[in-house]
Amino acid sequence: MTHSIVASGLLFPEGPVALPDGGIAVCEIARGTVSRVDADGTVSVIAHTGGGPNGMALGPDGALYVCNNGGMRWPPHRDGEWLRPLHGTPDDYAGGSIQRVDPATGEVRTLYTHCGDVRLCGPNDLVFDRAGGFYFTDFGKTRERDRDIGCVYYAHPDGTRIVEVVERILNPNGIGLSPDQRTLYVAETETSRLWSFGIDAPGVLARHEDSPAPHGGRLVVGLAGYQRFDSLAVEAGGNICVATLVTGQVTVVSPEGEVLRRVQLPDPQTTNLCFAGPELRTAWITQSFTGTLVRMDWPAPGLALNF
Repeated sequence: MTHSIVASGLLFPEGPVALPDGGIAVCEIARGTVSRVDADGTVSVIAHTGGGPNGMALGPDGALYVCNNGGMRWPPHRDGEWLRPLHGTPDDYAGGSIQRVDPATGEVRTLYTHCGDVRLCGPNDLVFDRAGGFYFTDFGKTRERDRDIGCVYYAHPDGTRIVEVVERILNPNGIGLSPDQRTLYVAETETSRLWSFGIDAPGVLARHEDSPAPHGGRLVVGLAGYQRFDSLAVEAGGNICVATLVTGQVTVVSPEGEVLRRVQLPDPQTTNLCFAGPELRTAWITQSFTGTLVRMDWPAPGLALNF
């Protein structure tokens, strides 16, 4: 499978979103912006969010909803052609948040910084369900000698309700829904494990009673060797496409846990993908070390998102 670079010079891009008019919105984490990429590769800024805008999705009102991880540490110079984050949190880190961005005006509004008394540490990615709420992962933050335990939350886009739905999960990153909306998928970065959770109702997950995991999820797949999972997208047929770090691949996994395909890309920090175009047969993929957005024809149609 071949790919073509549409945009370059992006500052650690993630969270691609297909816009209704054919453009692609991306988060530039190191720039602190939500940006737009047109078909000819032109990049323009939609909004300045500050912090570290990470994952993103279109909501039922047409706004962009952003997981802001609170910021990352960046070196003063690139490592050759690569931009790599440094270990730890930046000096101005004040916590993570969920933000709403108006794509027409660039207005940024913060919806959530806490769930009850618990501060959001590093929100990473989100997905909307048919009811109009969204699930999102909190990856947490890593410090010099310790790191946060991750969580998954469910929230309403009007800022009125947020609940924790998965606790004690290690660095949750990518998140997605099955075509029938009855299963929630969550990718763990450091373990390269993909978990599934049954959904009883919006924001109510069913615990697998035979699961040995503290959070009650079912293990779909765990990759051997040193690989790390990032964000994910789901195909219309139900297979899960997980951006895989270190190896620089998109790993396509069946709901039963069989690895079906490995799509190789040149950047080891292949972080995220979305589907767009006729029949959703075009994959748009962010490569964060090299700061590029690439596109490729995909062998299966992507799953149409709820909004």
